[in-house]
Amino acid sequence: MATGRTSREREEARKRAQAMARRKAKKRRRIILLMAEIVVLMGLVAVVWFVRKGTSIQKIRINEADIIMNENVASNATLKGYRNIALFGVDARDKSLGKGNRSDTIIIASVNEDTGDVKLLSVFRDTYLNLGNDTYNKCNAAYAKGGPEQAINMLNMNLDLNITDYVTVGFTGLAKIVDALGGVTIDVREDEIVHLNNYQISMVGKTSDNETYYATEGKDYTAVTSAGTQNLNGLQATAYCRIRYVGNDFMRAERQRTVIDKCVEKAKTVGPKELVAAYDGVKDYISTSLDYDEIIELLGGVSKYNIVAGDGFPFESDRAGAKVGSKGACVIPDNLEENVILLQKFLFDNDEYTPSAEVVRYSSKISADTGY
Repeated sequence: MATGRTSREREEARKRAQAMARRKAKKRRRIILLMAEIVVLMGLVAVVWFVRKGTSIQKIRINEADIIMNENVASNATLKGYRNIALFGVDARDKSLGKGNRSDTIIIASVNEDTGDVKLLSVFRDTYLNLGNDTYNKCNAAYAKGGPEQAINMLNMNLDLNITDYVTVGFTGLAKIVDALGGVTIDVREDEIVHLNNYQISMVGKTSDNETYYATEGKDYTAVTSAGTQNLNGLQATAYCRIRYVGNDFMRAERQRTVIDKCVEKAKTVGPKELVAAYDGVKDYISTSLDYDEIIELLGGVSKYNIVAGDGFPFESDRAGAKVGSKGACVIPDNLEENVILLQKFLFDNDEYTPSAEVVRYSSKISADTGY
């Protein structure tokens, strides 16, 4: 007669499943920067443009009194000499970059102010974390609920960080940059074509008052008709970035990185006219808490800045995937405390970090909610 499994057997089965998931994850191409390049590229070219031309950008001033930091973080000597800035990429169809938009891209840019070394840490948008208000969900919901301020608090609270500034870029700007650069060369797979074209239609098939119309090929969009290496325009490249039905969401991030890598390569080869067009095309799709003097200060050290490393959070060795009730499929930090220890080592070369009591509490809650 069959009997139910014991708690020990269930625990062993859970550990085997977890180990299998990790092995599968390691077979995938490592996702290091996600969309870091798009935020950095768009942010820098926009800043240069604004300083040179005196053009204003959207400002959402952050009240530092409302910024939350965990106990002892502000006095953490390891963080001295580093400037940590939150970079957000939002899928906004208009020029509104505040709350109400989910942050498809979340990146921590950590600048060593002595050496100019920059490390970029992408926080996966579906990571199950405290949203900065003691509710738990996919972390990209923090920006939607409370704009950049709540998103900053979400990062500080879960990761023991001291972020006070941000830069947000609208995803629409990607298409404008690609067009200004004359397109990018991408190797399109056969099974990606139908989804690439469907995403093009979805992006142009609504009027300003949200009334649906039928997009017309050749007028509103240009269909991709064959596989292979080809030059994609802005709309095509943006649609390519959005494909999630060929492979998983991590593979979508790989496509995003491919497109932005191609943008960076192309930007090195085009002339001033094309670059000016790229600057002009992106200026309405960026928001920041930095004021003019701070931008000038950052620009003063641009020549010494060097991106030396990038990675994704939760780290590959300590993450899993699972469905969490009504929240759906989430990226789970196996152990938030361990991930924060790895974060401190990666960003600040701190080998002896002890997570705050708050992180310990959040870690326990995540474990209780997810079973990890």
